[in-house]
Amino acid sequence: MSKKQSSIIVIGAGLAGVEAANQITKFGIRATLYEMRPSRKTAAHKTSGLAELVCSNSLKSASTENASGILKEEMKHLGSLVIEAAEASRVPAGKALAVDRDMFSDYITRKIQANNLIDLRREEVTNIPKKSITIVATGPLTSDALCAEICSLTKSEHLYFYDSISPIIDADTINRLKTFRGSRYDREDSGEGDYLNCPLSKNEYYQLVDGLLQGEKVETREFEKALYFQSCMPVEIMCERGRDTLRFGPLKPVGLTDPKTGKTPFAVLQLRTENKEETMYNMVGFQTKLRYPQQRTVFRKIPALERAEFLRYGSMHRNTYIDSPKLLEKDLSLSCRPTVFFAGQITGVEGYVESAATGIICGINASRKALGLKHIPIPRETSIGSLLEYISVPRKSGFQPMNINFGLFPKVEKEIGKEKKRKIIFQRAIRSMLGYDPYGQM
Repeated sequence: MSKKQSSIIVIGAGLAGVEAANQITKFGIRATLYEMRPSRKTAAHKTSGLAELVCSNSLKSASTENASGILKEEMKHLGSLVIEAAEASRVPAGKALAVDRDMFSDYITRKIQANNLIDLRREEVTNIPKKSITIVATGPLTSDALCAEICSLTKSEHLYFYDSISPIIDADTINRLKTFRGSRYDREDSGEGDYLNCPLSKNEYYQLVDGLLQGEKVETREFEKALYFQSCMPVEIMCERGRDTLRFGPLKPVGLTDPKTGKTPFAVLQLRTENKEETMYNMVGFQTKLRYPQQRTVFRKIPALERAEFLRYGSMHRNTYIDSPKLLEKDLSLSCRPTVFFAGQITGVEGYVESAATGIICGINASRKALGLKHIPIPRETSIGSLLEYISVPRKSGFQPMNINFGLFPKVEKEIGKEKKRKIIFQRAIRSMLGYDPYGQM
């Protein structure tokens, strides 16, 4: 796009889309923002307002002792419209940033409509322009027509419609005295990698099964009804088929010997590292529809996880997202078509603020490209940089959506307590963000 072409297209006016459009105007560029509601409704939205919150009214913790709080501070530095609206519509919720939904959406809608550089169009987009710089920020309820277009552009095998997610645990909270390392049959070339194994006795195994059977489940909503395929069956559904089913599935002990006893355990949960720094571990094969508080209670019945902190809980729900590490460049543009950027949940980030943050970055990067300016990477030490690193680096375990969490940040090498470590992460992130000037050289 040359300087004469003075508009960038943004498809979708959710949290990511409004942030992208807002950032574009900071560069003096016009944004054409498309929102298909109310002419084309979704099964989840109730209003025609922009940035409508369809699930919780909480944007999670505002405390910088939490990774989500650090992300909010960084977004403030970049002039986030979403954080501005949230603070203007805030309701009491302790340390959490919770909002009045209607006030929040109304605030953003008025701001967008009042911006002379934003052309808001209430119509559905079914084709991605071939020449204009475009940001796709359509979220988990992307229309069927646009999904078909994205499938064609990205190859269908890289577009997912349902999450099947296992919980992820903070490595520092795993009781290593109750684990042992190794792959099945001790084969280093098996392709399974080096797992952290959590053995369970017969009594411990059946206590876990009872917890899975009795725990309260999340009901599947009408618009996300799905068949459970054998490869992604929720663990509680497996238990309903028989109390020993898990021992022949994700908890099978075959090929594993506990060096402490010299025997094969009754059952074994395998944990697989999620990153090179080994700060996060995935509960292999433990996708679930248990409610989050139930997951914490039930999974802590596993001896090695008795004090585990969950960086991401398991889930199974409708969520349209692309395999970003295989498709996107570091600036969130599509490798096969550099004029197309992706932002929001469709990139594989989970959560309101995470989606909004990618919208900010897409707005910045697309604008700099439109002006012929060099891409300025956001520092890796920031929460936004850490989140972008996660969605841009391929991994053996495959790609699944993720919230911001402390396990994504670069590792703190010092052997210090958790609280001090997180304080260092916060200070390092803010210091790095202060040195990031995306508006330079304009």
